[in-house]
Amino acid sequence: MSYQKIVIVGNLGKDPEVRFTQGGMAIANMSVAVSEKIKDGDQWKEHSEWFRCVLFGKTAENAGQYLKKGKKALVEGRIRQRTYDDKDGTKKYITELLADRVVFLSSKGEGDDAQPERQAQRSAQRARGEPQASTTPAEEEEMFDDDLLAF
Repeated sequence: MSYQKIVIVGNLGKDPEVRFTQGGMAIANMSVAVSEKIKDGDQWKEHSEWFRCVLFGKTAENAGQYLKKGKKALVEGRIRQRTYDDKDGTKKYITELLADRVVFLSSKGEGDDAQPERQAQRSAQRARGEPQASTTPAEEEEMFDDDLLAF
C-alpha cells in the first residue's frame, strides 16, 4: 500500500481562477507561495517556493468566493505530475498539488473581513461530518443566512 500527502501553508499569489466543467463541477487553480528565511553569508534572505494548486467542487467554489491575493491558506492534498506537448511539439512538465482540503487562515485584520471564511470552513466541516469549533450566538445566526447557504 502506498500513501501520499502534502500540506503547505502560504499566501496566494493572485486570486483563484474558477471555471466549470460542462457537467457543472467547479475547478479552481491558484498559486500559493511558501516562504522561508535563508542565511546567505551574513544576511538573511527570503526564499519562496511556488505551488500550483488545483481544487474541485465546493472547495473550488468557496476558494473562488473567499480567497484573494495575499490571503493565507493551508492546502492539503497530493502531488501529481503531468505532461503535455506545447504548440512547438516540446514536452512540458507540470507539477500540481491536487487539494483535498483548504483551510482559510487569514484573520480579520488581514485584508477584508474574514467572517465569511470562518463560515465557509464550518460549512465544509459540516458537509464532511467533522466536529466544529464552538461559535458565538451571532456567528450561529450568520451561518444560517440565506446568502451563505447558496454556496
